Amino acid sequence: MLEATQTMTTKIMSPINLLHKHQKALAPIISLLLILLVTAIITPGFLHLRMIDGHLYGSLIDILHRGTPTAIVALGMAVVIGTRGIDLSVGAVIAISGAVTAVLTVNTDFPVWLVILCALGSGLLCGLWNGILVSVFNIQPIVATLILMVAGRGIAQMITEGQIVTFHSDTLNAIGNEFFLAFPIRVWIALALVLITIVIMRKTALGLFLESVGANVRASRLVGIEARLLVLSAYLFSGFCAAMSGIILAADIRGADANNAGLWLELDAILAAVLAGASLAGGRIYLALTIVGVLIIQTLTTAILTSGLPAQYNLVVKAAIILAVLLVQSPKTRQLLSQLFRKNMDYSA
Repeated sequence: MLEATQTMTTKIMSPINLLHKHQKALAPIISLLLILLVTAIITPGFLHLRMIDGHLYGSLIDILHRGTPTAIVALGMAVVIGTRGIDLSVGAVIAISGAVTAVLTVNTDFPVWLVILCALGSGLLCGLWNGILVSVFNIQPIVATLILMVAGRGIAQMITEGQIVTFHSDTLNAIGNEFFLAFPIRVWIALALVLITIVIMRKTALGLFLESVGANVRASRLVGIEARLLVLSAYLFSGFCAAMSGIILAADIRGADANNAGLWLELDAILAAVLAGASLAGGRIYLALTIVGVLIIQTLTTAILTSGLPAQYNLVVKAAIILAVLLVQSPKTRQLLSQLFRKNMDYSA
């Protein structure tokens, strides 16, 4: 009898323990599904998709389309946060790379692939600057990247000479607005970058080394890990991702606006990483969940715009919902819910 009782208890507790083990991963996914469900109830047709000329259209596709630049930036931000850093300059880097893309397209005969390489190179240079300040000169990441955040838009304005530079390029227009296999090309670019990054971070030692540096820099150095080089590489990757987003945004509007391109996008990227469960204290890198965090943010933005709420309420409602999601995901809330669930199980038994 005792053995049967123990076996039954084990069967009951096994799913509970599994749920407790993966609750950090499930929380943002469940939050996204709930937001989609509530939005679908409030806004009929929100989940509808339609095929026109082989292209998928609908609010869900808009979420993917508009969320692509944030997703790419958040990918680099997640890696930087995993090393106990932060990059406030990504919005300015977007403006710089967009300016480089537009000016080179208009004023030179460079082929498109060379223009893109130059724009990506500008992002890598910005990442190198941030990485050297943080890893070599030991300046606090928030201060080091704040320098480029302030100066970056001035650099972008110098590149464009204070003008909004417009251009025409069929290839860049395809990157920003065309479709491939029913989905926007920019979504395929983001998906490829996400998959490559996940493979590198999870299937090689690099991801483990980066997380170990974020968890404890001194301990990492003692076991022979070159912490400075790893931190530098994280900021290089963040600069690369920001530059890629800058190219996509410039291609989207067929121009470069140094004042507004990527404005406050760094905050959405940081928030997406936090929604994924990342800690600003470093030590863990959540890549797939960071993309879920981006989808939460972009879904809220799209839902609020389609709901017909007055524009002045949009940001307030968005902030309130995100706060609710963060509270639900907090360790204290999860602990209280777990205790409540266990009490109910005891009472029912």
